[in-house]
Amino acid sequence: LQQFSDTGSRKEHVKITSESKPGFLERLSETSGGMLMGLVTFLLSFYLLFTNEGRALRTAKSLDEGLSLVIPLDSIHSVSQQNEGRLVHLAGTLSTSKPLFDPSYGLSIQAVKLKRNVEMYQWVEYEDSTEYEENGEIKKETKYSYNTEWKSEVVNSRNFDREIGHKNPSAMAVESFTAVSPNVQVGSFVLSKGLVDKIDDFKQLSLSNLEDPHADVTRGGDYFYHSENPRRPEVGDLRVSFFYAGLSGDDPHLGSADKVTVIARQRGDELVPYHTKSGDVLQILYPGDLSVEEVFQKEHESNTMKTWALRAAGWLSMFVGISLMTRIFHTLVDWFPVVRDLVNIGLKAFAFCVASSLSLLTISIGWLFYRPLWALLIGLLSVVPIVVAKSRVPPKKQQ
Repeated sequence: LQQFSDTGSRKEHVKITSESKPGFLERLSETSGGMLMGLVTFLLSFYLLFTNEGRALRTAKSLDEGLSLVIPLDSIHSVSQQNEGRLVHLAGTLSTSKPLFDPSYGLSIQAVKLKRNVEMYQWVEYEDSTEYEENGEIKKETKYSYNTEWKSEVVNSRNFDREIGHKNPSAMAVESFTAVSPNVQVGSFVLSKGLVDKIDDFKQLSLSNLEDPHADVTRGGDYFYHSENPRRPEVGDLRVSFFYAGLSGDDPHLGSADKVTVIARQRGDELVPYHTKSGDVLQILYPGDLSVEEVFQKEHESNTMKTWALRAAGWLSMFVGISLMTRIFHTLVDWFPVVRDLVNIGLKAFAFCVASSLSLLTISIGWLFYRPLWALLIGLLSVVPIVVAKSRVPPKKQQ
């Protein structure tokens, strides 16, 4: 059953759908599907936690190995054969052989990357749903509202609840793209593709010094508009902005070329990935002029952040998995509100304690081959959530 009620504005409407309340067997069937999904999530969490510890320790060992082997170069303007195949550290300004162009808009810049970002003025649909029970039925009231916004991706209006009056074009007349310089150097050294990929600190390019490229394009601020009236755009109008990364030549408006610090393997006049004994790859690039110690400190910090983020993701996957697998107990007592709420709290506490214990145990197993003492300590720590949980349970009364 569907009911429509307009709110007076064509940009907003409400739809109410209703369905009969699912029976016990139907809810039990849904819970069974959730249990299967929970089991898959639960098993995946073990894989994520275990492999993450090995990755973190391997990366840390590779960084320590790199720090012990790296050679700071005396000069970036000459290639020394003595350093062939070795891990080297250098810092200097970026340089590219020729500017990057966008002939469609009469724009050029001496940089490693030039990105054209195209946005289209489009309708966007927003949903706000609420569920409630009425006359033994579950009703869902959904409020749909529509707004016009600049978007980088085409919004498919065919998926809207009501497309009439909110239709978007199916494609953009102008495409976004990123141009990358084919040859990027620091002094006499050519950077590998992997190092060039790390130059991604994009800044918006000011268009104040440029003319309007052609009659149907108007410049407004830092945008080129394909619109009859940029102040009052219509659906389907375009605006184009530009971004650059790695300024590789002195520019009167943007300043001097960007400086970078690189640690990589020297191969002839190229800087390429260095393969460590631990099985990792080192090819590091940071903006600015950094010492060897500063670079490796940043890499260790980045590794630590990634490790903790994946640990948190692993624990959360385990918690969600256990919650889904134990959901059946909640369904069995669903008819009794007080009991249901108590069981729900108990199941959440159970999932929290078990997920915490098993996560710590998995992490300790991951450390077993690398640092056995730490593995033992973390293994002992995994018992703490269970002990705490048991201590919260009141003892049975004496007979």
